Amino acid sequence: MLESIIWILLMGFFMGQIARRTRVPALVGMVLVGIVLGPYMGSMIAPEVLEAADSLRVIAVMVILMKAGLGLDREKLAQQGTVALRLGFLPAACEAIAIAFASMWLLQFDFATGLLLGCIIGAESPAVIVPGMLRLKSLGWGVKKGIPDAILTGSALSDVLLLLVFSLLLAFLSQSAAAGITLPGGLTLSPVQLLPFQIILQIGLGVVLGWFAARLLVSLLAKQNWTQNAIQDALVAAGFALLLVVLAEDFPVFSGYLAVMTTGFFLIEMDAPLARRLRGGFDSLWVIAEIILFVLLGASIQLNVLGNTLLIGLVVLAIGTLIGRSLGWYLSTLGSNWTWQERLFLLPGNSAKATVQAAIGAIPLAQGIAGGETILALAALSILVTAPLGAWAIPTFAPKLLQRGEVDPTKVSVSRRIVLLAAVDTSPLAAQVLTKAAELARRSDAEVVVLHVIRMDDPVGVERLRHQARRILADIRYRFVTASGPVPEEIVRTAQDYGVAEIVIGKRGHRPLDEVLVGSVSQAVLESSAMPVVVVEAELASSPIH
Repeated sequence: MLESIIWILLMGFFMGQIARRTRVPALVGMVLVGIVLGPYMGSMIAPEVLEAADSLRVIAVMVILMKAGLGLDREKLAQQGTVALRLGFLPAACEAIAIAFASMWLLQFDFATGLLLGCIIGAESPAVIVPGMLRLKSLGWGVKKGIPDAILTGSALSDVLLLLVFSLLLAFLSQSAAAGITLPGGLTLSPVQLLPFQIILQIGLGVVLGWFAARLLVSLLAKQNWTQNAIQDALVAAGFALLLVVLAEDFPVFSGYLAVMTTGFFLIEMDAPLARRLRGGFDSLWVIAEIILFVLLGASIQLNVLGNTLLIGLVVLAIGTLIGRSLGWYLSTLGSNWTWQERLFLLPGNSAKATVQAAIGAIPLAQGIAGGETILALAALSILVTAPLGAWAIPTFAPKLLQRGEVDPTKVSVSRRIVLLAAVDTSPLAAQVLTKAAELARRSDAEVVVLHVIRMDDPVGVERLRHQARRILADIRYRFVTASGPVPEEIVRTAQDYGVAEIVIGKRGHRPLDEVLVGSVSQAVLESSAMPVVVVEAELASSPIH
């Protein structure tokens, strides 16, 4: 079992990086690793790990849905509320119905079995769509009209609808359907008549329990301070989110995944600083969860069952997406302020299949439904085709079809490489400047550029500076560069060349800053730099100046 985990983590990570460096989505490499290691090719994953695959996938999906909730924007959702609601029902319903008719024509299924297949294929993958939409939000694509938020919300709602209809059809086709319920007065409601009430109950209770979980987390983590750092915050929040998913499996009266997503959403509204800390913690959890999710997803794909259904399956997928889902997208955005390019973006942005298909694709076969093997084959085919295609298409077509707006860092993590510039000379003050730069770099995991502008030939002094940098910045990534020319201009030019976030520079003496710096290098840098400048006084604490 431990060997299997090592194979999954190491090979999944490095194949994902290889894929990324060749401009292919990382999940493609991870899925390929799963296929190679899985029981249908290499058989290098222990049976114990495969038995726990469903539970591990649930944990990974919980992480990504919590990230989605923590990235939602209430104002943008209010702006696109009706579009998000329609995206939650119309595209999925239209695709499922289109696939049902296509399977009746191409696969000779009856309508109920075809609709069962449509519910499996029509479900959208949070594992592909959520990271893609959060990345678009961090870059600003479509944020002005709230397009990523509408897609995220609609994707969660559509899965609620399709999973409910799937369970109803499964019970009907396996001849184990419940007789319905009898209301006071003798009125009996069939399972079909109950379906709208079940959908409302699943969504309503999911939202209520998400709100309650968020209130509880704010009380425990922000008000009562049971935790000491962001890692503990994320651990407790993940435990509560996973509890919601488990409770939903034991008591299927609410959507556990929707409850997790709304927990993150309400956390932003109730305590934005806590939400920011949790966002960073779940970003770290996703690094591991992503590898486990997609490698095990690849291991679950049964390539041997594709057989003769490959071409027919591709036609069924094309009909479902290009006819059924496209009609749903058109109806969902009718009357909105979306341009035709933004509507067209829904084709790559809202079509990926993966996790739901892997979780329920084999259930009809296991329950003896006629055509179950074909259903399983098409579920596997939908993963192989749409997951990598969707992961590639989202970042590729967003710049072409969406407008770029201002990023809101309070709603999404904006990760960027942070570089600091430490400008030093050969005086004793250099050690203090390097120490301050090291302190700032450790706080933000930044890199440091150590700049020395040579004004006279002093190889001994330069070597001493290099030694000081090696000693003081021993645990920090840094580079030592030299330049020649006017000192203030070289400092500002180097800062611009390396895209630094702050400049750290020293000043001598204990007189007021405005007296000492008149005509000095520090004063010239302060006047000409568009970046923040941290001035370090000799033998005194530093003072940031912007």
